[in-house]
Amino acid sequence: MLFLLLDFFKQFSNAEKVTVVDSTANGGSGITISTPSLHDLQIYGVIVTILLCFIVFGGVKIINKVAPAFLMPVLFSILCIYIGVLSAPGLNSPKGITGLSTTTLVDNWSADYQRTNDAGVPDPNGPIYWDFNALLGLFFPAVTGIMAGSNRSASLKDTQSSIPIGTLYATLLTTMMYLLSVFLFGALATRQELLTDRLLTATVAWPAPAVIHIGIILSTLGAALQSLTGAPRLLVAIANDDILPVLNCFKAYEGSEPHVATLFTSFICISCVVIGNLDLITPTITMFFLLCYAGVNLSCFLLDLLDAPSWRPRWKLHHWSLSLIGALLCIVIMFMISWAFTVVSLALASLIYYYVSLKGKAGDWGDGFKSAYFQLALRSLRSLGVLTMSAAANQVHPKNWYPIPLIFCRPWGRLPEDVPCHPKLADFANFMKKKGRGMSIFVSIIDGDYHESAEDAKAVCRQLSAYIDDKRCEGVAEIIVAPSMSDGFRSIVQTMGLGNLKPNIVVMRYPEIWRSENLTQIPSTFVGIINDCITANKAVVTVKGLDEWPNEYQRQYGTIDLYWIVRDGGLMLLLSQLLLTKDSFEDCKIQVFCIAEEDTEAEELKADIKKFLYDLRMRAEVIVVTMKSFEAHADGSSRIDDTQEAYTSAQNRIKVYLSEMKETAEREGRPLMEGGKQVVVNEQKVDKFLNTMLKLNATILRHSRMAVVVLVSLPAPPLNQPAYCYMEYMDLLVENVPRMLMVRGYRRDVVTLFT
Repeated sequence: MLFLLLDFFKQFSNAEKVTVVDSTANGGSGITISTPSLHDLQIYGVIVTILLCFIVFGGVKIINKVAPAFLMPVLFSILCIYIGVLSAPGLNSPKGITGLSTTTLVDNWSADYQRTNDAGVPDPNGPIYWDFNALLGLFFPAVTGIMAGSNRSASLKDTQSSIPIGTLYATLLTTMMYLLSVFLFGALATRQELLTDRLLTATVAWPAPAVIHIGIILSTLGAALQSLTGAPRLLVAIANDDILPVLNCFKAYEGSEPHVATLFTSFICISCVVIGNLDLITPTITMFFLLCYAGVNLSCFLLDLLDAPSWRPRWKLHHWSLSLIGALLCIVIMFMISWAFTVVSLALASLIYYYVSLKGKAGDWGDGFKSAYFQLALRSLRSLGVLTMSAAANQVHPKNWYPIPLIFCRPWGRLPEDVPCHPKLADFANFMKKKGRGMSIFVSIIDGDYHESAEDAKAVCRQLSAYIDDKRCEGVAEIIVAPSMSDGFRSIVQTMGLGNLKPNIVVMRYPEIWRSENLTQIPSTFVGIINDCITANKAVVTVKGLDEWPNEYQRQYGTIDLYWIVRDGGLMLLLSQLLLTKDSFEDCKIQVFCIAEEDTEAEELKADIKKFLYDLRMRAEVIVVTMKSFEAHADGSSRIDDTQEAYTSAQNRIKVYLSEMKETAEREGRPLMEGGKQVVVNEQKVDKFLNTMLKLNATILRHSRMAVVVLVSLPAPPLNQPAYCYMEYMDLLVENVPRMLMVRGYRRDVVTLFT
């Protein structure tokens, strides 16, 4: 169009650039072609673009009114071209126009790619070489109008009917016109004429070239107005959907004109015009269009293949294979045009998708990949045996075992209302997973009636989810409303999770505050939780000293000591190794303490455990404590340390508690009861249990007083003993140990020699 305008207004042009094209190689003589200067193209192009922008600012209604004024002359000029082609050659036709001839068509059938100068004029010495791939990128923008209806869907009366019908008709019509034009002009003029006459359509048109000149100008102006109208509205639609938060400045109210977006689009258009050569820009535009079409095809492919219930296209002649072929063709064409730019474009698109996933707000447009993720998750669950009842499928091999901790958020005491979980529990959950990967389930129980507390539960769930995200922990939040904590936990331990994806470790804080705050209900609740875990075959990890647990930036130096007393499937060993994978504990060393009956067995036991750890590729120092030295810790000098005082106090408190329980039972004429359950008191067993805890605590204080963290086997609550007694046992075990993990495994191995 600018060439025509500059030809009309030659007196306003600064200069004309004359390019000599040597066509002797084709058997002809040298031909001189004049072309406007780059400077003139830039100036007049910017002026025309600014004038079009002022028209667009008038609103879409004005554009719709003047659209027929642009369309009718264009259709008439196309008709004149076909009439001229059929009637050629005319009296004044150049020598290169032979008229429709099969000989000419055969001569032009083979490829003969040319070089051009920066202005696009054929030049054997030009710097730009055009091959098939480059011409494909140049031509492709001519067929990119198929999304025009979708881009202006808000202006259509019936989008569901108009868009598919209009798109298909437009695609079929333009395809036939392009193919027909290729054959007609290939049979109309010689190759030299096709290369040198840049307005061959005007030369052959009936009745005069001026008709085509007017048609080209109006067609170009009309297409420019449509683009300047549709692009800002598409930008505003993306901004209003909050898909890309960086585009919030382009938001516009419904029914208002997108002035800011129009200014931004105008700036981009003027920048492209300043380049002065659209042949260099069109391959870039082609890449963006191909990415768009590939994305649309990929979305349709995923939705149709995955049988999404919301996928109900009105166009029934559709199959997922067509969408897949379309998406692959787009990618192939991109690589044909420029593999380097394709890689950059795909990387940029991936970054935008990641940014949208990270920062974009949820909307009602959906995401085809979400359906793929859902189906992939279902397939993975089937492969894990989650969706089957097969006993073999439910057995997880130790080398495939992952900790899935159930984090008990608020079991003891009170936290501030705006704090949904102990601040260190998420840190500890991350320490239990290698590189923080793996699922955690954070559970909190609200006492009360579900119908009355449902809204409170939703609010707490939102707070807990925000806490998990803030701690960068891979986990989900679950809130249970139950009459009591015991009832709530019993429901959780039975129903939470799916198959092999059910939580396998219950993590909770040790109730250190139960005596100081006189929380008399804690012992029965704590014992009930442990017994429920044993019944449900869940491992238990109770953390003592959670307030002092280090975060990821606090480095620890020392030892991680394991007191391996009962068989736990290797859970303590695995947890210690997971701790070493964290920056906080990577400078620590592991010590494994084991109990031998006799001194003669100590060396043999030590050698066996060293061999076992070596086969497991676990580095640890093995220390064997014999029963004689174990008992000496409670009978010798250890009697004078603080543990002895705690032991005596525990004995006295248990005696007082049991005597009060007996008095109450005698007064009410019933058997000994605690928490609604009958209990049996055997004072000898109570003293034996207390004495064992005393010995173990003394051993820990002797060998591990400076340890970073101590892991010890968690004893099961004695059958039919009062829960109060068990809490006294545990208090004596953790006495003066600042940081301890009490671990109870379950009836499965979590480490193996074959991992």
